[in-house]
Amino acid sequence: MGIEVIEVTAGGPCHGKVVPGERLEAIDGHPIADVLDYMHFSIGENPRLTLGDAQGNRRELRIQKPEYEELGLEFASFLMDRQRSCANRCIFCFIDQLPKGMRETLYFKDDDARLSFLMGNYISMTNLSEHDVQRMIDYRVSPINISVHTTNPELRSKMLGNRRGGESLALLDRFAQAGLDLNCQIVVCKGINDGEELSKTLDKLLSLAPAVDSVAVVPAGLTGHREGLFPLEPFDRAGAADVVARVQRAGDEAVQKHGRRIVFASDELYLQAGIALPDYEFYEDFPQLENGIGMIAMLEEEVHAALPDLVAPSRPRRVTAVTGEAVFPYLQRLVDEIENQCHNNLSVALKAVRNDFFGGKINVTGLVTGRDIAAQLEGQDLGEALIVPAVMLRYDGACFLDDMTPQQLSERLGVLVEISRMSGQGLIEALTGRPVCS
Repeated sequence: MGIEVIEVTAGGPCHGKVVPGERLEAIDGHPIADVLDYMHFSIGENPRLTLGDAQGNRRELRIQKPEYEELGLEFASFLMDRQRSCANRCIFCFIDQLPKGMRETLYFKDDDARLSFLMGNYISMTNLSEHDVQRMIDYRVSPINISVHTTNPELRSKMLGNRRGGESLALLDRFAQAGLDLNCQIVVCKGINDGEELSKTLDKLLSLAPAVDSVAVVPAGLTGHREGLFPLEPFDRAGAADVVARVQRAGDEAVQKHGRRIVFASDELYLQAGIALPDYEFYEDFPQLENGIGMIAMLEEEVHAALPDLVAPSRPRRVTAVTGEAVFPYLQRLVDEIENQCHNNLSVALKAVRNDFFGGKINVTGLVTGRDIAAQLEGQDLGEALIVPAVMLRYDGACFLDDMTPQQLSERLGVLVEISRMSGQGLIEALTGRPVCS
């Protein structure tokens, strides 16, 4: 019983009082099962800890600390429990479309409500028990990020491959009535949940505003590895344009009724539709940036804000930069503006990397792999550095999705690989090799 403490932070409230190896069983009499219990009950002033050891001995300990100060206990896993996997068989699941031979962690399908709150992950709600739901309400777990896809119960069960897909939609109303904030995602599939189904879904979600804080509409990502999977087709220009029009119409109505747009289509849908992207102000406070909503507009704004403080290279500098095919035209214009500010001392060859690794219609920057970069740039004169955007790498910068490291890419191409932070200033500094003066 309880969760093993593996380390106690030096100088923290528990230092010298709690011993690594002891198990935290309860705080102020409340059993601790995972990170949500721990976070909720540990913030109180002078909490009483119930601790046990390997021999079955138990003791209680009062910790002197002010409210909200952390206890300083560390556990073997962030969740203090096993990560919950997905119980669905979604017709558009990207993980089902991964090629074989990638690292094992990439094939894990998570659907953990705790990670929705703590890390921004999206959940389907199909594996929530009544205990889970009530605890989220009682603990004020907010915002909750929810993969909705459709508010048609029968259709949602079909799309998620789970009969609870439709049943769990009732939780949207329950969470909203409890005053929790909801960020929603719709993965739109051609001929499935687009058209009038999409409009009905948007109408339902907007009826829950202001509890529904934002809605992102993104197209299903279709790789070249869909053998034996549900037959899905990519949107053509007209289909993507129809999705964008429905989303914008719903957003316009939200502005009139709620004073905020709330509903947004992804940059990818605008690119597929051949429609000019909205400007920076359109995206308000960018509530769905992680879903590719307004990323291009934000990057443009950041570049333009940093350009006046650009420090040009003191000598001629020639580099190569890589990006995905979808965003290439927009990024090329920004690169041209940066070059023009450098008084002929900067030359950038921007390369759009074709995604052969995933195949299909995958053309976004974040899914470009090291081996595709290497294969398509090998043998070329790349200048003094190859600039790679951080979004292509794992969160810690250690490797690409195919496990190739920046160092391995550097050795294969015979050029220094530099990582560009995902901001306008980061792009400018990577290209010029000089810090922006601000």
